Amino acid sequence: MSTAVEQLAQRQLLRLATAGSVDDGKSTLVGRLLHDCKAILADQIAHVKTVSEARGGDFDFALLTDGLRAEREQGITIDVAYRYFATDKRSFILADCPGHVQYTRNTVTGASTADVVIILVDARHGVLEQTRRHLAVAGLLRVPHVVLAVNKIDLVGYDEAVFKGIVKDVAELADQLEIADLQAIPVSALVGDNVVERSAQTDWYDGPTLLEVLENANGRTDTSREPLRFPVQYVLRPQTEEYRDYRGYSGTVASGTVSVGDPVIVLPAGRRTSIAGIDRPVVTATSTAVAERPSAVAGEAITVRLADDIDVARGSVIVAADDSPGTRRELAATVCWLSDRPLTVGARLLIKHTTTTAQAIVTKITGALDLDTLGVIDATGLDLNDIGKVQLKVAAPLAADPYSSNAITGSFLLIDAHDGWTLAAGMIDDEEGELL
Repeated sequence: MSTAVEQLAQRQLLRLATAGSVDDGKSTLVGRLLHDCKAILADQIAHVKTVSEARGGDFDFALLTDGLRAEREQGITIDVAYRYFATDKRSFILADCPGHVQYTRNTVTGASTADVVIILVDARHGVLEQTRRHLAVAGLLRVPHVVLAVNKIDLVGYDEAVFKGIVKDVAELADQLEIADLQAIPVSALVGDNVVERSAQTDWYDGPTLLEVLENANGRTDTSREPLRFPVQYVLRPQTEEYRDYRGYSGTVASGTVSVGDPVIVLPAGRRTSIAGIDRPVVTATSTAVAERPSAVAGEAITVRLADDIDVARGSVIVAADDSPGTRRELAATVCWLSDRPLTVGARLLIKHTTTTAQAIVTKITGALDLDTLGVIDATGLDLNDIGKVQLKVAAPLAADPYSSNAITGSFLLIDAHDGWTLAAGMIDDEEGELL
């Protein structure tokens, strides 16, 4: 048993998301992938079989992923459906995203943490506007790998020319969007061609199956090699008998490595100090204790103690002393607008950046992405699902990096100050705003 547990723990995790237009077959593809990987329980398969037969059709693989009642009734995916499965080689977290234009915001959510985005195109219809939009999202979010699944290849008679024509169109878009890794696969989610098993019907295709691509894809870049960024989430002052004078700063290491003795700067104050200690809780069946650590890397949740008693609060960011991003009150950014209410110049919003929430105002809208040309065109506002360039002025200084350098400290959310709704996902551009 211990050997099996150790093997499971050693499997590398891959996060993937699906995207595509309505009826391109995303949920069917996901259902087929899970089914053929034997990641579906027998009772689930029996239930889907019963429902499919009651509808008078064949086994509906989409029902394995469309869990909401409204999704099943309408035959569309509405919300992001997360599925967890594993093969002998690795473990996966899969986000099945909606295809309808109305739910593009959900696709942004699913793709934001993905190592691989699978973009489906119906072989009968080719590249559509929503295909362009999803490619743009993948490019802007700098997803490391994009898989083009040309689905329903069986419905065009397994025509190689159709496949190559779609691949050519998408490859041109990928070049414009600076998508570095694009792998195209002809598939039939319904029949199972080239999903897990190689298809004899596509003898002209000598590339990998979808599962082979997923099992061999690399994850996102190792952020532990980047400069230290540690947003403070909470200040710990237990004031118990055992920890009477304890003061620690908790959070998750966004990037880099932190070690005891490292010189650091606390932003936005700009105060210099050093790391006096690193603690992590050790939880057992009967108690919780604190264990000291010599170091921690990106992705670890820790508590740090500083050598000097300086003002640190939620929203502060502890950064490497020799590679500080500084702070800025003005940002140039690319945003995916996710609200039914249009964005206009002068809008007053809240910006959520790492653990900081501050007031912000839109000072300029410099353009919007034209999905036909993939160029930036003049715009006075942004509507639902638009991708645009904006400039923001923020009430509090932010320790921000460009998104191209650090996906965590280079991203943010725009929030409605009145009702708390998320309005936009933003990525800070390389050109710097006003540095303080």
